[in-house]
Amino acid sequence: MKNLNKLGTAIGCVIILVWCLLPVAWIISLSFKSQEAVTNGSPGFRPSKDGGAGFQNYVDVIQNDQFRRAIINSIGISLIATLLSVIFATFAAYAIARLEFKGKKFVLTTALVIAMFPVVSLVGPLFDMWRAIGLYDSWPGLIIPYISFTLPLAIWTLSAFFREIPWEMEQAAQVDGATSWQAFRKVIVPLAAPGVFTAAILTFFFAWNDFVFGISLTSTENARPIPASLSFFVGNDPFNRPASLLAAGAVVATVPIVVLVLVFQRKIVAGLTAGAVKG
Repeated sequence: MKNLNKLGTAIGCVIILVWCLLPVAWIISLSFKSQEAVTNGSPGFRPSKDGGAGFQNYVDVIQNDQFRRAIINSIGISLIATLLSVIFATFAAYAIARLEFKGKKFVLTTALVIAMFPVVSLVGPLFDMWRAIGLYDSWPGLIIPYISFTLPLAIWTLSAFFREIPWEMEQAAQVDGATSWQAFRKVIVPLAAPGVFTAAILTFFFAWNDFVFGISLTSTENARPIPASLSFFVGNDPFNRPASLLAAGAVVATVPIVVLVLVFQRKIVAGLTAGAVKG
């Protein structure tokens, strides 16, 4: 029975891995094919002998001014939104975890409702509002919605960490002469580092992968991020989209996310499971 259980577990893991990684493998294979091979039909994962483009698709994508501008936009907007969201969430989560005040449950419930609010329903009002006040097609026009939708999740993640930190440690620091701000900055925040990393990475993921806001609240390359910019890749023939170039661009855009997950994997798991087990 133990051997059968192990065999069943192994088969299940293989099926899940194939199911999850098949689209990734297909996109990577497509990125190494030439446009002619894609147009004429090149079945299989490996490009045919005459239909392989090698790394030329990646070179063409990186040398494309539109794509390079989109990379700059995505990096700048995502980093700024992440930094501001984590700062605001840290203060808010600390207050929720440490202080007793009326309406605490209402604040947490409201934050959760905002996190579940459908993004599509806000695009129309934001479009009109941003056009009226001059934030349309700009970095702040994307940073503000990103912060609004990532703050609730960041607050919930960090508040779980702050609740686990003993109150006595902060009091001991104050007894030793530290101010409330110094105790918070030098004692509490370092202990909650896994939660801070988790909130930052989740915020960065949302901002980096967003498509709805990116394509609806921009009209030029001034602030258009990578997911939205890829949809405007046309090539020489507007009726024949460059699928191989789009696949190469998608792979390049995915690399930073994969690197972050691999580097901070343990911190992400620790942050998402904080407060799940008591005792």
